[in-house]
Amino acid sequence: MPAPRKKRLLDLDDLYYFVQAVEKKGISAAARALDLPKSSVSRHIFALEAALGVRLIQRTTRSFAVTDIGAEFYRHAVATLIEAETAEDVVRRRTAEPSGTIRFSCPVALAQLALADVIVQFMTLHPQVRIVQHATNRFVDPVQEGFDVCLRAHSTPLPASTLIQRHLVDIPWRLFASPSYLARKGTPTTPEQLSQHEGIGVRHSEESHVWTLASEKQPHRTTSVTYSPRLLSDEMVTLKVAACQGQGIVALPGYVARKEVQSGVLIRVLPEWHAGIATVSMLLPSRRGLLPSVRAFMDFFSAHVPQAVA
Repeated sequence: MPAPRKKRLLDLDDLYYFVQAVEKKGISAAARALDLPKSSVSRHIFALEAALGVRLIQRTTRSFAVTDIGAEFYRHAVATLIEAETAEDVVRRRTAEPSGTIRFSCPVALAQLALADVIVQFMTLHPQVRIVQHATNRFVDPVQEGFDVCLRAHSTPLPASTLIQRHLVDIPWRLFASPSYLARKGTPTTPEQLSQHEGIGVRHSEESHVWTLASEKQPHRTTSVTYSPRLLSDEMVTLKVAACQGQGIVALPGYVARKEVQSGVLIRVLPEWHAGIATVSMLLPSRRGLLPSVRAFMDFFSAHVPQAVA
């Protein structure tokens, strides 16, 4: 059985010229008002009547009369054109200035410790924009889950995909401990001495507890140190609190412990070494058709997130 033919939609241009002819009470009058050849207006009306299979206007060289069905169609055509214009206005308003809702996801630590002020600054700058933030350490698929932008922290290159990737910032991880812990256990002066200390680390694997350190001055100089885990967690605030209370040496992104270092609650351990680099990238479903709100969000975060995690 053959598939049914798809119904052809009417051309809005044909509706527009028909409405103009009815309202101006003639094709010639409509053509003069629109500054068009009479043949152009007639062609659109003929096409509309052909698509509908009915006569909408009875016309001769001396008369112009709208048929009964033409009068009824005219009322609906006017309503259709108004709705089409309203729909166009909605899009044009959205594309004229940032407005509407932006849905974005980001890692929990970034949400808790770095992005709050950035979000508020952006909202103050763009009062017509609404923000829906989803904080999660799960790898979110912006296409499948309907996010406009996803921020993702990663220590290895992201897998190839059709998503648009924009590099935001590289964040070094550093080692920290409380003054009380270092007074009790001693301050390590070489990476090898870390194996004699209690470690607080991010839970990646229950089998391997290793810090891979790189020299600040010679990045290609690296060393791996096995440590004894006092606490493992995938929640950085918990790790930081444990370190502040003297439970061991912790590896954290530098910005996570920034305030505690400034206040003296934590001290950087082995300051000439870092414990890896995390990259924060921005992912988008596509570059095509970006609303001004999303583009403004991207540009603002590209400029301010690196400052927030410095």
